[in-house]
Amino acid sequence: MNTNFFNQIAQLDFTGVLQLNISKGAENNLIVSVILNNEQCGDNAKNLIPPLTFNATPQEFDDGFFEQITAPIQTVSGLMVDMEKFLKQMEEVRKQSAMEKEKADKQKKEQEAKDKKFKDAMAKAEELEKEGKFREAWMKVPEITEFPEKADEIRKRKNALSEKFVTPSLFGAMEEVKPELHQEEEVTVNYPTDETDEEQEY
Repeated sequence: MNTNFFNQIAQLDFTGVLQLNISKGAENNLIVSVILNNEQCGDNAKNLIPPLTFNATPQEFDDGFFEQITAPIQTVSGLMVDMEKFLKQMEEVRKQSAMEKEKADKQKKEQEAKDKKFKDAMAKAEELEKEGKFREAWMKVPEITEFPEKADEIRKRKNALSEKFVTPSLFGAMEEVKPELHQEEEVTVNYPTDETDEEQEY
């Protein structure tokens, strides 16, 4: 007996393992269930796909079995392949998401460390300012190149401190000079007057 059964199986377009269960039914009928299993598909939803089940005479199977199963098998096979692709894509998305989260966490930690360094430096400058050490305080204020986003705040702080250790000493020196000049003028002005008085007495 010659049959082309396996040739027709080979012509089916599917991925996975095609399982055929054949049992005898009533009145010489055959009950055939066909299920496609794809172990590569990691989605458990594949287990919800029901088997194709046929109840027919042997002759009916010979005449139309492959016509009946070709389209459904291809559909199920494509569905499971798509499910696996979807799972792989989701896994890739999850990895990318984890990488992005890790990157964001790293950036956040770096920013927190940078902010702490800035606050600590500014606090030290304030402490030195309270002690009257304006030059030292000015030196403790961070550089703009290190914290460009805080440029305005740094500039204002440095300017305020530099005014305290430059300008007051300059005015102080000027104030000290002015009284001395004034006293010299008084001596110079009064001295000839005294001489004139003495000459008039003689």
